[in-house]
Amino acid sequence: MSRQLSDRSRSVHSAGIAEVHEVPFHVIIRPIPSVLDEDKVLSLVETLKGSNTKFLVPPIDVLWIKGRLGGDYFYSFGGCHRYEAYRRLGVPSIPCKVIPSTVENLRVYLGSSIPDLK
Repeated sequence: MSRQLSDRSRSVHSAGIAEVHEVPFHVIIRPIPSVLDEDKVLSLVETLKGSNTKFLVPPIDVLWIKGRLGGDYFYSFGGCHRYEAYRRLGVPSIPCKVIPSTVENLRVYLGSSIPDLK
């Protein structure tokens, strides 16, 4: 399922992408440990619980990379508080801006520790 967002919900990385997808948590790879502000996470949880306020929380950006054998890989580096808030709510997916990317772009984030993406 996808939805459209207003301009104020766009990040620098996904400014040209309007569509938002519900991406299952189990496919999102978060290789960098999050440093969380507990009060911020709790505030987001409360906002997400409200039927009139949940749409105020912007989606996270996810890099979509095709592996060399055609596998799909979804990497997320930002949005750690939003990610954690949704996770605590126990929902199966999270709203994401899916940004088509490449292994070369992933190397910017991970350097030489990039895995072999099949």
